[in-house]
Amino acid sequence: MDVAEILQTQLKDPRLPLVTCTRVAVTNDLKSAKLYVSVLGDEAQKKSAMKVLEGATGYVRRLLAQRLGLRSAPEVRFVFDPSIEYGIRLEELLQSEKERSPAPEDDEAERGPETE
Repeated sequence: MDVAEILQTQLKDPRLPLVTCTRVAVTNDLKSAKLYVSVLGDEAQKKSAMKVLEGATGYVRRLLAQRLGLRSAPEVRFVFDPSIEYGIRLEELLQSEKERSPAPEDDEAERGPETE
């Protein structure tokens, strides 16, 4: 939650579109952390956002150390995570397939009215 909050509220750069922290991987010795982020936008926006994030690693590291009460914060590295894009694309494919496929007929319509 701390990383997501920092990305949403503390980084105020107009070149930074909507960025979401999807997960964090920290080594056992707490010396290194990979922050996986998803960026919504076109390729140019993604590249620009990753450059902004790389430039902000020291600032993010300092904020994390303060919030977590650590004497020394882990080295921070931002890693692009395409999983949200994959999910969006999968949803689009499922939706287009649903629209292309004929709707299954209702069982009652196939059988006709029941007689007693």
